[in-house]
Order: sequence, then C-alpha cells, then structure tokens
Amino acid sequence: MADSTSYQAVGRRKSAVARVWLRPGDGSWSINGRAIDDYFPLERHRGVVAKPFEVTGTEGQFGVHARISGGGPSGQADALQLAVARAILSSDEDMRATLRLHDLLTRDPRVVERKKPGQPKARKRFQFSKR
Repeated sequence: MADSTSYQAVGRRKSAVARVWLRPGDGSWSINGRAIDDYFPLERHRGVVAKPFEVTGTEGQFGVHARISGGGPSGQADALQLAVARAILSSDEDMRATLRLHDLLTRDPRVVERKKPGQPKARKRFQFSKR
C-alpha cells in the first residue's frame, strides 16, 4: 500500500448520502471539515461510525475524510458507516466475510413513507364523523 493510495466509497441511508475517502494514516477523522467529536456529539453515533474499523481490527490505520449531505444525525451516521465499510472492502477484499458477518455491507432500504392525498399523514386519517 503506497502513501498516495486512497480508497473512495459512497454510503446512503434514508435521505443521507456520505462520500468517504480513506487514506493510510493516523486514524484522524474529517467530516465536512470538522472533527468527529464535533460533528457527532452523541457517543452512539460515533460508535456506529467506528464499528467497521472495530470489527476488522483496522482502528488507527486509516485517515478518514468524509462529505455528508442530507438527512439527520442518525441517517448520516448510518450512511457514513456503510461508506466506511465499503471503503475498507475496497482496500482489502479479504475483509468481506467479516464485514458481511456483522451486516455492515447491506444498505438499509427503509425510507419515509409518502403522504397520501386526503389524509393528514402517510397512514393517519382525519377523524370520521357519522353525522
């Protein structure tokens, strides 16, 4: 692995899209130009994002540069997790079994259901009045 090598991947979840570049390095994080602690103040989001590194044993081996757009914090964290897992996979194909075992390569297809006409929300109905 040369120092100029970088691995790119895209992850999506709900309406969030994360583009990630992994470079062999010190384990630093840059998300939209901010540190991971600054961008994801909740520990559970940071844990979700770091899980691919934990399960593959590659913590601190890559510097992460990410651009995230759309969605909220949970969707963005899940999108970033998928993107990081895919980037790790592109760096080492032997990690596929480990990542697959922990369900990190599957894109979660669930999205918000659309609002239907004549209703206040997707499934909620206006109150029925018999008279």
